[in-house]
Amino acid sequence: MADFLTSTHRAKWIFSPQDLKEKYKAANQRARQTLEKCGATRMEVDVDGSWSYPEPQADGKENADKHSRPKPLKTEEEGLLRAFYEFKIQDVCDAFKFPRKIQATAIIYFKRFYLQWSVMEHHPKDIMLTCIYAACKAEENHVSAEELGKGIEQDHQVILNNEMIVLQSIGFDLIVYAPYRALDGFINDVEEFIQANDEQLQMLKDMHETAKAGADKIMLTDAPLLFPPGQLALAALYRSNKLHRLLDFERYLRSLLERQHPAHSISELTVALNAIDSMVNKQETPTATDVKHIDRKLRSCRDPSSHDKSKKRKHRSKDSTNELNA
Repeated sequence: MADFLTSTHRAKWIFSPQDLKEKYKAANQRARQTLEKCGATRMEVDVDGSWSYPEPQADGKENADKHSRPKPLKTEEEGLLRAFYEFKIQDVCDAFKFPRKIQATAIIYFKRFYLQWSVMEHHPKDIMLTCIYAACKAEENHVSAEELGKGIEQDHQVILNNEMIVLQSIGFDLIVYAPYRALDGFINDVEEFIQANDEQLQMLKDMHETAKAGADKIMLTDAPLLFPPGQLALAALYRSNKLHRLLDFERYLRSLLERQHPAHSISELTVALNAIDSMVNKQETPTATDVKHIDRKLRSCRDPSSHDKSKKRKHRSKDSTNELNA
């Protein structure tokens, strides 16, 4: 496998927190402008990757509909919806018993896609499925779009229709680096570092399993867009060691840095590990109930007719109630 240090992952897809904030804001702002101009945000996408915005509204209709126009999603609401579907990616991958590497690759594709686009432009449920499909192909674990769609009762054509725009949006940078391989390496290194006896070997095995579960949680934060996979792996190991208390972690870090001669000092590395740890501690699992209102707003933005139909249903319901009370 190619080296992370010379990879497009390192060169193009590691950002600062401010970078992420600006990218999410820019995508949200563009979708808001589309909603203002066209009255809808849903983009039509073809198999060849071409796409188009909704047709602009005529001035008369635009003025007439100003007060009834659906409200755009806030950047915070977009973030919650993205988080919900990242959890869904893990659920789907677990259901298909895909390896962790496929799960991680799909999540990274998904995260990268929404650095370019708003959820108001492309529904995350559709993009989620396409990212899983693309990850399976990239990791040479072939699953057809038909199998994937059938397994979760979704139209497989949606997966195929979005494949090219997903690939274009991530710059065709299909090789991504997840923390799991680095974590395996650190576990082997720890075994030598502590000169593990039989009892410690079993503890180390348990620590490894806990760390892999911790890496799964880390993948659901912004950390994969902010830190290299080696630091994600160390953070997972750090969290696991807090539970199992197998080694003096600071002493291990010092030994690691002395042997590898990295560019970062132990204080810089500790700051990074604490930042990742804090992200995981703050991470909450959004439920379907949490995102129900946001999803309703999203449907209204993408398809104004659903907003109008909903208003008509409410109006009919109110009329019926009035008649009953008459």
